[in-house]
Amino acid sequence: MTITKRYGAAELFGQAVEQITTSDLQRASRADHKRIRCPFKLENARCHKKGGVCSLVLFEREADGNVRISGRPVTTCPARFYEGEIVYRWVGETLVGTATPVVVNEVSFLMGESGSMEDLSETEVGRIDSVLVNTSNQRLEWCALEMQAVYFSGKSMENDFRVMRNWKGPGLPFPAVHRRPDFRSSGPKRLMPQLQIKVPTLRRWGKKMAVVVDKAFWESLGAMRKVQHLSSADIVWFVVTFEGPKEGRYQLSRHDVVFTTLESAVEGLTGGTPVSLEQFENSIREKLGRS
Repeated sequence: MTITKRYGAAELFGQAVEQITTSDLQRASRADHKRIRCPFKLENARCHKKGGVCSLVLFEREADGNVRISGRPVTTCPARFYEGEIVYRWVGETLVGTATPVVVNEVSFLMGESGSMEDLSETEVGRIDSVLVNTSNQRLEWCALEMQAVYFSGKSMENDFRVMRNWKGPGLPFPAVHRRPDFRSSGPKRLMPQLQIKVPTLRRWGKKMAVVVDKAFWESLGAMRKVQHLSSADIVWFVVTFEGPKEGRYQLSRHDVVFTTLESAVEGLTGGTPVSLEQFENSIREKLGRS
């Protein structure tokens, strides 16, 4: 049986596409994201992701036209990790000794040539995205935190939204165009430079870097040599997964904690096994067939 596979939206504004009604699917695909409250952020913050796509998932279409979802969502919006403050509690318990850490965002970290931190305050590498602090002790106890979602490559989600706006069912609409999670851009190109710049200083200070990724991202990485004890680690990986969907939503859940050094993390982020010549040439043929 011939099965066609494509990645499409797993969640729109926090709603699982797998369980959404056709009328709600139409409304979500037409919505202005700036007017929709993000279900995962605090204080009624609005969605900042055009189209409201929280995650992608693999769709499969059989020869008879039946469409089903295969596997777990892949996180494409960092705000997805904020659900229920699960991540903050987990990291806080593990690294700073409290399930209720205070979260301090965008702390200046690097100085410019003038000696002022202001020179770099707006750059990604010029600041720590989040710092989790245990305020119950007199001594300042804290860790740094990075959350890495996955970029995707391929054609715009707007192509899928056009189908959704007029979808009347039955079942699920199949993604209109090809796209895929771009783990290479998300890992070696974005996350690795962050770690290489920030972790050496944190290590000298005796502080840990917590990195939150989802299971799909983690499984895309090369093998990392693990260390057995927190005291020997530079980076603590908090790997989350998704359960459900239940009552129209996926639930974020804890999956694994992994301790590594910076050096082994770089090996994992840059590692990979080359595809076979046959696989490589089949990819060329497939792309030629699309043009």
